[in-house]
Amino acid sequence: MSKSYHPGLFVKPDFTHLVIGMLVFGALWGMSEVALGGILGTIGFPYRAGLLTGIGMGILALAYAIYRNATMLLGIGLVAAAVNLLGVPILHLTIMCKANSLIAIGAEVTSLSVMVAILMRKSGGNVYLRMACGGAAAILASVGFYLIGTHVAPCQYLSTFANTGAFVVKEGLVWAAFAAIFVPLGYIAGEKLSARFPAVNRGRTIAYYAGVSGIFIVSIAVSSLAVVAGL
Repeated sequence: MSKSYHPGLFVKPDFTHLVIGMLVFGALWGMSEVALGGILGTIGFPYRAGLLTGIGMGILALAYAIYRNATMLLGIGLVAAAVNLLGVPILHLTIMCKANSLIAIGAEVTSLSVMVAILMRKSGGNVYLRMACGGAAAILASVGFYLIGTHVAPCQYLSTFANTGAFVVKEGLVWAAFAAIFVPLGYIAGEKLSARFPAVNRGRTIAYYAGVSGIFIVSIAVSSLAVVAGL
């Protein structure tokens, strides 16, 4: 068990608390995909997909460290996917325009949930095991993304790869490198957040509800502005 985790501060969250967590962390993940992803694409950052994968999995690890509930990670993914679809009502885009983003989110959240069940719960304070969890989840996500993407949304970039192995070597390993960094960082941040602000796991206060509401609203607002700006 890591030194930063204080089991006495953890209280099993109720349903309302889990839903709030899904909305807040899903909105943050969605904002990173829409706003940061748009900026990285505009400047031509070569490892855009890898960085976004790492950040997304880091956010999921942070949420898991706080709530200790692997199932809620899927809910976070659904919220992030909904944020990615803001372009549909705002710019009247078709859902297929965002197909690859949705597939990536689905692959990432599913693979990390699997790895959490297999490795993360047994990691204790072993940062290397958490790194392995993130890296393995990213590799698994890249495989799922390629296999699904080539059938659902076979874009020009995916068509340049001869097979799954080629995609994993060029993209999956990069995703894994970023995830191996961000997953343990997110987990540590979640532990420290729980220890520093007991209201996250214990009693709810006005400040708590104001804070989570503010984060959600700002995340949706920034994502919407990014969509309008064409990012």
